[in-house]
Amino acid sequence: MNTAIDPRLIARLSTEFTSLGEQLNVLGRDLRTLHTQVLAEFQGTATGTTEKIDVQGAIPQDNPQSDPATPVAMTGAVAEQGIPPWTAPAYGAVPPSSGWSRPPVPVPGMAGGQGTSYPAGAGPVPPQATVPPMGMPAGQMYPGGAPAWAGWTAPGGQQPMPSLPQQRRVVAGRPVRAPWWQREGVISRVLAVAGVAVTLIGVVMLLVLAAQAGFFGPVPRVVAGAVFSGALIAAGARVFAKAGGRVGGIALAATGIAGGYLDVVAMTTLYKWLDPVVGYVVAFGIAAGGVALAMRWRSQGLAVLVLVGAALLAPFVTTELALLGFLIVLQIAALPVHLVRDWPWLHVVRTLPAVLTTLVAVVGIALDSGTRAERFEVFAAAIVIAVAGLAGAVLSGRLRANDVTASLSFGAATVPMLAAPLLFSGRVAPTVVSGVFAAVLLLVAVVPWLPKLGAAARIPGHLAVVSALAGAVALFEACVGAVEVQTLPSALFVVAMGFLAVAGQQRSRFAAALGAAFGGLGALSFLFRADPGTLAAQPEAEAHLGLSTALSAVFLLAALVVAAWTARRLGLLDRESDATVLSVFAGIGGLYAVTALTVSLGVATGSRDGFLAGHGIATVVWMVAATAALLFGLRRLARRSQQAKVALVAGLILTGAALAKLFLFDLATLSGLLRAGAFLVVGVLLLVVGTRYARVFAEMDSRTRSA
Repeated sequence: MNTAIDPRLIARLSTEFTSLGEQLNVLGRDLRTLHTQVLAEFQGTATGTTEKIDVQGAIPQDNPQSDPATPVAMTGAVAEQGIPPWTAPAYGAVPPSSGWSRPPVPVPGMAGGQGTSYPAGAGPVPPQATVPPMGMPAGQMYPGGAPAWAGWTAPGGQQPMPSLPQQRRVVAGRPVRAPWWQREGVISRVLAVAGVAVTLIGVVMLLVLAAQAGFFGPVPRVVAGAVFSGALIAAGARVFAKAGGRVGGIALAATGIAGGYLDVVAMTTLYKWLDPVVGYVVAFGIAAGGVALAMRWRSQGLAVLVLVGAALLAPFVTTELALLGFLIVLQIAALPVHLVRDWPWLHVVRTLPAVLTTLVAVVGIALDSGTRAERFEVFAAAIVIAVAGLAGAVLSGRLRANDVTASLSFGAATVPMLAAPLLFSGRVAPTVVSGVFAAVLLLVAVVPWLPKLGAAARIPGHLAVVSALAGAVALFEACVGAVEVQTLPSALFVVAMGFLAVAGQQRSRFAAALGAAFGGLGALSFLFRADPGTLAAQPEAEAHLGLSTALSAVFLLAALVVAAWTARRLGLLDRESDATVLSVFAGIGGLYAVTALTVSLGVATGSRDGFLAGHGIATVVWMVAATAALLFGLRRLARRSQQAKVALVAGLILTGAALAKLFLFDLATLSGLLRAGAFLVVGVLLLVVGTRYARVFAEMDSRTRSA
């Protein structure tokens, strides 16, 4: 017998299982009784003898006026049988062992309680009974000592605790959404927008098509457009003030304001009645008035409709360069709104029309060779658009740090300036434009890293990211315009090192990504100049390789070193697997750069055997790198098995490559002295590595046997 088992525990478990069986027995009998009562109720309903049981207030639920001692009035069959009103029994405190803290609640209408209408044959109606406190074991007698209920008694003659009623959980169904065309306000908005578009098209026809057809005179057309616009604005204000007139008032006012703006565009460009400066001022006043009305009515839709209507239909009035000015006026007029309202769509509609139109003008002038004045006008427009976009993003970002739409709109506003170098010929002007623009954008991007200036400017992170990305594009343009094709890889590697250094200093992964992008572009341009075919063929190498290629190879090696330092600062080398993969790729790039460096230097010497000497040195460098990898792997073999195995495999592969190059290329191309020197150096390194390799594994074998 196992003495570790407590007999009291066994006895207690037996008692609990016995109690559980009794409770299940009681539950089964209660369910059968409930089934009988439900059938009796259903039969009574079918025969028309419905018995009404009023149990309102039986279970008080947070009703401060309910008193447990107050009798509960009952009607129906229970009242006819003369059963006295139910009153709540007075119980003492619930013992802690019961696990309940709230007082027991009498439940009339259930087993053992009054207020229940029992069916015929179910046994005598029990007298006033009480429900025991929660947690009382099944079968235990409780105050009131109710007799057998519904014709049965629990085993042992004891009255079991009746089960409490379970409240059904009512699950609310999902509301059925009406189709979009049946929702409130949808159709009215669609009709209002359609009305705005059609009316503004009519205004354009009045101003342009009527002039082309010779209908009316210029003065009647302009006056009619102005009067019609004013009437629409007045009608919109009147409709807006009435109940349910918000949509109609906004549509009417937007149509009138946009029509007045188009009227000013026609007077300035089509009829030449206003000087462009005066026309811009008047147009600014109309646009600012429309935006102010939108702010007063708290309607982003009004501001959007005014700007979209005027911007989309203005090109149908005029296609002159003055159109850029009117679109920029719209962009600037809506700028102060962002100091008060969070209207993200306004960023988009005030920026995109001017950006797209200016970009089309830049491409058109670059292809068509416009006049000097036109080039400078478009260039000035690109500058103003970029400044206005930056101002809107900064103002909105200072108040709402999560306003990403403002930053994206600023990114779109930089596109005309990025295309502006196409306006100028030569190399100096485009390089200066791109360089200055890149400096400004990168300065905006680094402002958050400057403690005092960053706290004062409060430029959000997403705006800094957009500015840095646009600045990187402008910097790439400056690099392409400033250097020749031979030195382009060097310039790109220098820029990559700058971004990587900043990324390591500030621990910025975005700056590291920009540095990696410039490094990748530099590597592609370097491979374009020094591809494997050029390195292997002497005529091609002597035609394309030289000091510029050697300098690019040096910058490539330096960029790899800075990239390794940045990766360590950013924690990219914390995991052994990541460090191993990055080391393999860096090693391949470094070996290729060294090979290109030695061959380029050999060609740059101008000697007839310079190309061959460069390849001989490259073979020795390969074998030196293989030896270093093997020695590193042997040293780390006992501590870091993964790095050691990768290093050993890489060293063996590189050794095979060096031997293949030695026998397949160097043996056939190198002269006698260079060939002999390469074979001697490679042979000595192989002896050193082989000896060390055998010693390490012999020591490991001896340690294993001794253990």
